[in-house]
Amino acid sequence: MHVGMFLVVLLSAFAFKRNFIFPIVQTSFRRKVILESNPLRVSIAGLELPNPTILASGVLGFSAETLSRVAKGGAGAVVSKSIGVEPRVGYPNPTVVQAEAGLINAMGLPNPGIDEYAGEIEYAKTILHIPLIVSVFGYSVEEYETVAARAVAAGADAVELNVSCPHVQSTGSEIGQNPRLLSQVIEKVKSAVSKPVIVKLTPNVADIAVSAKAAVEAGADALTAVNTLKAMAIDTETMRPVLSHIKGGLSGAAVKPVALRCVYDIREACPDVPIIGCGGISSSRDAIEFLLAGASAVEVGTAIAWEGTSVFQDITKGLETYLRKKHFRSVKEIVNLAHRS
Repeated sequence: MHVGMFLVVLLSAFAFKRNFIFPIVQTSFRRKVILESNPLRVSIAGLELPNPTILASGVLGFSAETLSRVAKGGAGAVVSKSIGVEPRVGYPNPTVVQAEAGLINAMGLPNPGIDEYAGEIEYAKTILHIPLIVSVFGYSVEEYETVAARAVAAGADAVELNVSCPHVQSTGSEIGQNPRLLSQVIEKVKSAVSKPVIVKLTPNVADIAVSAKAAVEAGADALTAVNTLKAMAIDTETMRPVLSHIKGGLSGAAVKPVALRCVYDIREACPDVPIIGCGGISSSRDAIEFLLAGASAVEVGTAIAWEGTSVFQDITKGLETYLRKKHFRSVKEIVNLAHRS
């Protein structure tokens, strides 16, 4: 009887452990690796993105239809072509030349002007279900203010200040390379709009951390790092520069190590501001490197020329696979991890 009772108690205890204790332990372990309902969702300066990929300015950003096409391709947000106060034709051809690991372009900021483009913004907002960021440029502090205010009035969810174009005089990088002038532009725009102001920085400076600090102190809600590197190409047959404007901006895989270092340096100097990485991103591995360096999202541009808009889905699928493999619940958990001591 005593032996029988002992066996009954033993078996009952085993059953209890198997049915209750073990599942609790196993469930607790599984919870550590189960992804969130949308593990790729990110928030940048108040903008809610379904995933951390963004169309970079200057690529398929001229019309609501092309922006919608990119959104259907899987982008989490889109940035328009840079828009100014007045229409601008841009430079004559050739304006783009292929480099060994990217493209060199000197388009000359062609755009229809904000008065005409405002209608495109209004229409885009009726068909887009992701944030629309309008890139703006100007030849003076007042022009930046005018274009930004008009874009927001038309429905832009945010503006990205192009203070980093390397091939148009009196705008772009000439402003981004001057911390005092950069601050003036940002402060003026911030006073004129209620939406987030993102500042796209130039890598063509001695220390990008100086520009980043100036932008943040002036009120920038987020930073995009970086625009193109100043570059050129020469035709050995004609013995002349290939581009009509002679010099342009290099984008694509060749600039990725530089852009990655810029993001890392900015995160070290400005630990609290959201950063959008940009430069040579064409795969989930590229995107992951930028996130680890401190970016909260990434912009994709030149890669679309080679891979089409499907590059956005390719990146997001790879990101989700990486999170599962590394047992992270959300993409937000890997941001800044390269800065661990």
